[in-house]
Amino acid sequence: MTAPSPTGGPGFYARRLARPGAVLAPMAGYSDAPMRQLAAEQGALWTVSEMISSRGLVLGGDSEKLTLGRPYPGEAGRVVQLFGAEPDILAAAVARAEAWFAPAALDLNMGCPVPKVRGRGGACLLQTPEVAYELVRAMRQATTLDVSAKIRLGWDSDRSVEVAQGLAAAGAALITVHGRTSAQRYTGEADWEAIARVAASVPVPVVGSGDVKSAAQARARRGSGVAAVMVGRGAVGNPWLFRALATGDDAAPGAHERARTALRHARLHVAFYGRDRFGLLSVRPLRKVLPQYLPDHPELREALVQVDTLEDVARALAPLLPGERLPGEPPEQAVPGFPLACPEHEEQVAAAAP
Repeated sequence: MTAPSPTGGPGFYARRLARPGAVLAPMAGYSDAPMRQLAAEQGALWTVSEMISSRGLVLGGDSEKLTLGRPYPGEAGRVVQLFGAEPDILAAAVARAEAWFAPAALDLNMGCPVPKVRGRGGACLLQTPEVAYELVRAMRQATTLDVSAKIRLGWDSDRSVEVAQGLAAAGAALITVHGRTSAQRYTGEADWEAIARVAASVPVPVVGSGDVKSAAQARARRGSGVAAVMVGRGAVGNPWLFRALATGDDAAPGAHERARTALRHARLHVAFYGRDRFGLLSVRPLRKVLPQYLPDHPELREALVQVDTLEDVARALAPLLPGERLPGEPPEQAVPGFPLACPEHEEQVAAAAP
């Protein structure tokens, strides 16, 4: 069952879940605008921003250029994820995020187990779920967009059915469940039987998350009764996973396409972030990402984990890109002419063009 939007028609999540595919997970340091762009082009149902502090968004001054929530030009189908523990601050953050970032929907983070977030939201809310229900209600009252929540199974034991039912009653249009407790962090295996119990217990769509590294695994997980599967670490360096799940085409890209996309990721990074505080067009944050595009070419890893500039990336990838036009050209801006796998996104990009 899918929840209607507050305006009466099917909401964003219901519309997107009517098509095949998977969702890009929110990942701090990974699911930024360049990665979201590549995933959307390959057919991701929607993408989720890195989590944003509600207090930082509301009390941090004029942060309209905040990179965590800022869309790339023409971005559609992006959910902005907030974390916090105060209803009034979260409601204000919803209004500010909606005005600044034009999200398709808003998500409450109830799953981040990182110690620095404790006491300020994230997985801590699993210890006091009644607070989380108030937060969802406050977010719902602040917007006409869909509001969802991403949870873990519990803090240190499984309370996921109870928590999910409370969130649905509070107005969540969709619930994403990562199949581990907060105490587990990312160890052990995700419990998809627990996720299935949640999916069977609530009247809103449930998206399952945890240990999905391939299209075959994602399809198998759909058999647990979830409305869709969310992919996190399995999508790093592999946006083609979304194409496979959106189209049924599991053809693996060759080394040339992988290298070309890795270089394009670097170009998008430079175009989005611009110069760093030292005045450099740095790609250092991609050192952890670029080798994952080319797992079958370990000989390139040493060079890729030491890149500083776009030119460094091009030199490292040159053995796989003979004859390719390499940097020296202006960095890419948005996606002119690039074939998009997501028709709705393509229409919105075209409509925004001068």
